[in-house]
Amino acid sequence: MARVLVLNGPNLSRLGTREPEVYGHATYADLVRECEEAGASLGLEVEVRQTNDEAELIAWLHEAQDTGAAVVLNPAAFTHYSYALRDACAMLTTPLVEVHISNPAAREEFRHTSVISGVATGTIAGFGTDSYRLGLRAVASLLGR
Repeated sequence: MARVLVLNGPNLSRLGTREPEVYGHATYADLVRECEEAGASLGLEVEVRQTNDEAELIAWLHEAQDTGAAVVLNPAAFTHYSYALRDACAMLTTPLVEVHISNPAAREEFRHTSVISGVATGTIAGFGTDSYRLGLRAVASLLGR
């Protein structure tokens, strides 16, 4: 069974209470359950993690590279400026799907740039927590599942 790390950056642990008009009412626990269920239905072993710490997120990407895990990544605010995170993503030799709950291109100007997109296999944005399910489906397809 292929392993996929679903990695989440800052503030995503606050889903359900943080700007529900933008991010919806699903909680982080709901997101974890949805990802695990979607992964299982696709024959993927899914592990969902969240951190507010850029260094920890980078370490998890190194782990993915070292273990051959595919990655579904919501870098959150790190999307727009973390070149260190971009460099860690660029090292991956497995699929990397960047996901966003909201559509950054439809939001404030500073959110329009992703330093991650250029090294990601693909990007899915604007579909709420369904973005994660679509990202997992893309990973499964890329892995031939």
